[in-house]
Amino acid sequence: MFSQCLKAGRTLPTLIAAVICSVGLCSSVLSQTSLTKASSRSLTIITEPSSTIWLDGIQYGATDDSGRLVINWVPPGAHTLKIRARGFKQLTKVVPATTKGETAAPLIKTSDPAEVAFQEAESLRSVDRGKAAEAFLSAIKLNPKNIDAFIGLARTYAEAGEYEKALTAIRNGRRLNPASAELSVIEGRVQKDSGSEERAIAAFNRSLKEGRGFQPEAYTGLGLLYKDRAETAGGSGDYDLENEDYTLAAKDLAAAAKQLGGSPDAMVVYQLLGLIYEKQKKYSAAIGTYEEFLAIFPDTGEASAVRSFIDQIKKQMQSKN
Repeated sequence: MFSQCLKAGRTLPTLIAAVICSVGLCSSVLSQTSLTKASSRSLTIITEPSSTIWLDGIQYGATDDSGRLVINWVPPGAHTLKIRARGFKQLTKVVPATTKGETAAPLIKTSDPAEVAFQEAESLRSVDRGKAAEAFLSAIKLNPKNIDAFIGLARTYAEAGEYEKALTAIRNGRRLNPASAELSVIEGRVQKDSGSEERAIAAFNRSLKEGRGFQPEAYTGLGLLYKDRAETAGGSGDYDLENEDYTLAAKDLAAAAKQLGGSPDAMVVYQLLGLIYEKQKKYSAAIGTYEEFLAIFPDTGEASAVRSFIDQIKKQMQSKN
């Protein structure tokens, strides 16, 4: 679920093609920067070491050896926290809008064979996709109602380029949940990667409908699809179509960035969005996007590069005056 973004000497890190403001970001991103600082809050999740943490389905990372993960920027409102750790039952709980600072989330140990098989499959996904698929199939056999196992299996096949198997896993998973936004977004990725762009767009849009408008991975998938179309149009000399597709890409990537909040994936989406604005010569929008990045991620390794992007744009703007 990653792709690489390059820009004339800039190398952005790998991007989950996973990720609402659309046009509003262009006109108000500078004012949103101060709003971001004022309305966000920090959370420290305390649970088992090496636990994977999600907020609203967005992965924020894993806890350290002490069982802590600090999320420095959490969007306003209540959120759904999900935690997975090997040897423990998955925990899902609501984090109220008023919660900030430390929040404890103790886990309960498990020896359930189906859960153990599922956890083994998840751990294998980044190591050996073939073995991961076998483990997911074992988990499904032990618990045919585990929708997460079907989702994991579909992602594993998609990442391995086994598209027909991925679509079969998606169809089987839909028997448990016919309106799964995550299964639809995986289908969108499969269709995009196999060259069926219209089917991909339909699947991404269906995912947004099923997720009631909250599905940053679908927005990211659409943004990347339109970005690719823009580059193809530009390469063939159709600059009107290029600009049209870049505008669609920016709209969807802006929505993805807002929904991704302070998650690691948002860092790359913000940079990609700024890059598209630069290509369109929308320099004020690009600067605003980069400044919002710095408001959310001021101390990351990419922050110095983003500051240099702003400096370069300002120099370009001055040279044209």
